[in-house]
Amino acid sequence: MQLFDRTLGEWLEHWAETTPDREYIVYSDRDLRFTWKQFNRRVDEAALGLLAIGVKKGDHVGIWAQNVPEWLTYMYACAKLGAVYVTVNTNHKQSELEYQVKHSDMHTLLITEGTWDSNYVDMVYEMLPELKECMRGQLRSERFPVMRNVVFIGQEKFRGMYNTAELQLLGANMDPRALEEIKRTVRPHDVMMMQYTSGTTGFPKGVMLSHFNLANNGYMTGEHMQFTAEDKLCVCVPLFHCFGVTLATMNCLTHGCTQVMVERFDALVVLASVHKERCTALYGVPTMFIEELNHPMFPMFDMSSLRTGIMAGSLCPEELMRRVSDKMFMRITSVYGLTESSPGMTQTRIDDPFEWRCQTVGRPYENTEVIVIDPKTGKVCADGEQGEICCRGYLVMKGYYKNPEATAEVIDADGFLHSGDLGYRDSDGNYRITGRIKDMIIRGGENIYPREVEEYLYRMEEIKDVQVVGVASEKYGEEVGAFIILKEGAELDEVAVQEFCRGQIARYKIPRYIFFVDSFPLTGSGKIQKFKLREQSLELLRKRGITPP
Repeated sequence: MQLFDRTLGEWLEHWAETTPDREYIVYSDRDLRFTWKQFNRRVDEAALGLLAIGVKKGDHVGIWAQNVPEWLTYMYACAKLGAVYVTVNTNHKQSELEYQVKHSDMHTLLITEGTWDSNYVDMVYEMLPELKECMRGQLRSERFPVMRNVVFIGQEKFRGMYNTAELQLLGANMDPRALEEIKRTVRPHDVMMMQYTSGTTGFPKGVMLSHFNLANNGYMTGEHMQFTAEDKLCVCVPLFHCFGVTLATMNCLTHGCTQVMVERFDALVVLASVHKERCTALYGVPTMFIEELNHPMFPMFDMSSLRTGIMAGSLCPEELMRRVSDKMFMRITSVYGLTESSPGMTQTRIDDPFEWRCQTVGRPYENTEVIVIDPKTGKVCADGEQGEICCRGYLVMKGYYKNPEATAEVIDADGFLHSGDLGYRDSDGNYRITGRIKDMIIRGGENIYPREVEEYLYRMEEIKDVQVVGVASEKYGEEVGAFIILKEGAELDEVAVQEFCRGQIARYKIPRYIFFVDSFPLTGSGKIQKFKLREQSLELLRKRGITPP
């Protein structure tokens, strides 16, 4: 399959010239619509505004916002300027924000008002108290010496910050030829975006991705679902994560199709958007699809326009994928990868047999090598033999920002990116993920893979969702713990769960501890944080009078 040598700005301009009047960005809940031509003009205005406040090629521009129209507007503006777009998790708290701003050498930060539990304006003032004393564009901070501007996305005015209207006015006074000159210097292999890893171990790392990484990965993702310009993709996953910005936005960008946006995930808004816009595709992590299917108003909406989509972000339960297929009419595909691989490494194809799409993560992307190696010896594993998944090709990141040591730890001398995930290739050439190397439970010397136990427990009709983790044990080192969310109105106790397993799975795999909960701790992109469940298990055991080791 072809690899394209285009920058993101060139892709946008291609469609603005080729299909200028076709809808590109749609917010169905507010009937806000942009054609390719309109959106490209909006991007040029934003780029000139950024240029007016001193943003240059190579500068780092942060975006701390929900899926508002400006998120994509400024992304393309930075792409045309050759600036690096730094995505900030919408759930960040004070210390996380400050770490990322400082580590990324951020020059300009674009923010919205915030979320229900975080006021971004107040948090920025706490980080940069100098803003209250300085003129806009005159910021000088001892703690953040690179930072020069904060832009509020909206019409409200805040001391020391630009707002959207002011940036637009400044841009209108710039000579458009200045932008044209800069655009000619931007290359496809330049770093275009920095996405920070979740930092479940150690400090988060800035993953540097190029135009080439992002656009080509998005293109191939869409090809595996047979996307065309006639498709309409409903995007309810956050843009700050590679699921939203690559698998969704880059797919639409390279296929010239319509992107139906949801500002922040709400199952009802998603269902209504699909219904009203006749969307043909929908993405989500498993928890999102669970909420949509279980919404009391689900039967009121027509899902028959849907034909495909992606369920990814965590291991996808087979029973859930069957429900999505039956009730939402989607030939769902799975993508496996990580931020460092742009992110797609393998994907099931839309015309794969149902069992493949349910039970595997498919085959490697084109122009990509995927191998399974023994984590201890580095030897390539035979089919059916479990090991660490690794990949090599155009999709591998350019490295971690200011961290060559960490880069060398995950990209070996042969150019293979090591995922940290366990899996194997089956006899059909499909890959199957069995879990994280660090998530594997070792009980008295027996290796237990949480995915296997989770899949079995999903067979219980009362269970809505389940996550299995290792719980500290003095005798065995670890025991199996299951966190369970019940379906509404369902009743279940620990004994019933254990009896359901007895005689069906090996005794050592049966959950020793069972915790009934209302929700799981999630990252901002919807991934379940198993390390937090492990921490939570210790506290819950103490409440039961059990002292963990």
